[in-house]
Amino acid sequence: MTTVLSQKGQVVLPASVREALGLEPGDDFEITLEDDHSIVLRQISTPPNSGLVDHLLSAPSDFEVPARKQDLPRLPLIED
Repeated sequence: MTTVLSQKGQVVLPASVREALGLEPGDDFEITLEDDHSIVLRQISTPPNSGLVDHLLSAPSDFEVPARKQDLPRLPLIED
């Protein structure tokens, strides 16, 4: 399987590869250049807090976030 580097420096992954790996537009990758000049492209996993907001919103009841001891005092807004 081959692909071509475009004038903009873009490489297209063949559809069969994208489908096999479940890749979608916007997925993030890490690129490594090996000593033998080969290029390794690894998909970066989703961030550890991905889906956190949805998880919190699905809580069975309201929850309260306690104030922290080290929070900075709120400053008044400056009006122009």
